[in-house]
Amino acid sequence: MASNSVLFATVLAMAVVLTGSSSCQAARLLADATPPAVPAVTLPPMPAIPAIPAATLPPIPAVPTVPNAALPPMPAVPKVALPPMPAVPAVPTVPAVALPPMPAVPAVPAATLPPMPAVPAVPNAVLPPIPAVPKVTLPPMPSIPAVPKVTLPPMPSVPMPFLAPPPSA
Repeated sequence: MASNSVLFATVLAMAVVLTGSSSCQAARLLADATPPAVPAVTLPPMPAIPAIPAATLPPIPAVPTVPNAALPPMPAVPKVALPPMPAVPAVPTVPAVALPPMPAVPAVPAATLPPMPAVPAVPNAVLPPIPAVPKVTLPPMPSIPAVPKVTLPPMPSVPMPFLAPPPSA
């Protein structure tokens, strides 16, 4: 947990420095403020693991066999005489009923409509002539001067992250 807070404090300090100045000064400050690396610790060799002796297990006893047991005979199911099924009574028939005659639909008397008035004719209106669009001659388009080709210097293949001198140790 302590290492996380130290790392967070370092990142926060670096962010504050980066927002207030250029990246070169921040890199130099970070390089100067970083403690030197701790040398690697050499550990003594691990002792050898002793061999485990092979364990001898006792023999597994045989599973005893179950003797065949004679089962008593299965008793027979006795036959039971069922009483006779009663007869289903007949469904009575519905008596026919005489329906009254259907009344006749009264006829709709023919209605006489008044005559349709004639649509008045639209008089032919004389429209004024459409004026012609005058032809406008445009001035000639100015020519665009040719852009000279510029050869760029070759890009370095190794990126240079900082233009600061190496940090003091």
